[in-house]
Amino acid sequence: MNTLKRYRFFFILIIALVILTFLNQRLGWKAFQLTGNSLINMLFLLPPVLVFVSLLDKWVEKETLIKYMGKQSGIYGTLFALVLGVIAAGPLYVAFPMAVLFLQKGASIRYIVFFLGVWTTAKIPTAIYEFTSFGIKFTLIHICFGLVFYYILGIIYEKFYEGRSLLKYDLKEERSM
Repeated sequence: MNTLKRYRFFFILIIALVILTFLNQRLGWKAFQLTGNSLINMLFLLPPVLVFVSLLDKWVEKETLIKYMGKQSGIYGTLFALVLGVIAAGPLYVAFPMAVLFLQKGASIRYIVFFLGVWTTAKIPTAIYEFTSFGIKFTLIHICFGLVFYYILGIIYEKFYEGRSLLKYDLKEERSM
């Protein structure tokens, strides 16, 4: 029963997909195909990322990460997060294991939020697509406003949240619900 409760959202979506297929077969099958393709893409992307994050965890010392992304890192933290976000590849869910690792190693939440924001706004493939589709003016305005917004958001998060408190979430508590 606890397993059903834990995955209830997943089961609700599957039931909705089945109902959609009965109501509109063409649309339902298209939804099944899109869901299947998304799952396959995720299954191919996530394992290499998790291996990379595990290697990063072993290879990068905590002190080194604190030096470059800790509270006292200053402009180096911003530049480091900017470079990591810009050279990124893949969808945003790939960045979350890296963000958790940074948090565990003592990086400032300001730079983690900024890193995630840069990943979504200014990574090279996204910038190239925007430039070719919307032009240089739109791309520069979008990236500049995005970077400023995410940096300010990181500062706000840093004021309200302690990085260690974000890591205290325990999955075992959820399972007992």
